Amino acid sequence: MTRVSSSGAARQKRHERIRLRVEGSVERPRLAVFRSLNHIYAQVIDDTTGKTLAAASSLEKELRAAKAPKTDEAKSVGRLVAERARSAGVERVVFDRAGFRYHGRIKSLADAAREAGLEF
Repeated sequence: MTRVSSSGAARQKRHERIRLRVEGSVERPRLAVFRSLNHIYAQVIDDTTGKTLAAASSLEKELRAAKAPKTDEAKSVGRLVAERARSAGVERVVFDRAGFRYHGRIKSLADAAREAGLEF
């Protein structure tokens, strides 16, 4: 078994394994999530054309003004990216957690996107 030098490198290896199976198409684009220490970012990507159809992050003005816990920020980012995706004509997506564990902020973003109308 190979050893990984850091937790970031381990996440990157997990992400590469996930991306072998998860691919966005025209019918079901990929909802890619990235979580940094302070912020969270989400994009709906069509991998066949390489275009981003919708995006949202906790750095946007309307979300940044409200001081809230990080999980609540992730919920609002999930709602916002789902609204923008639905306005772009996307109903169904494939969820790409980018090697992060499915809990905490990642889970709250996914649940909020589901509640806002995205199906995955």
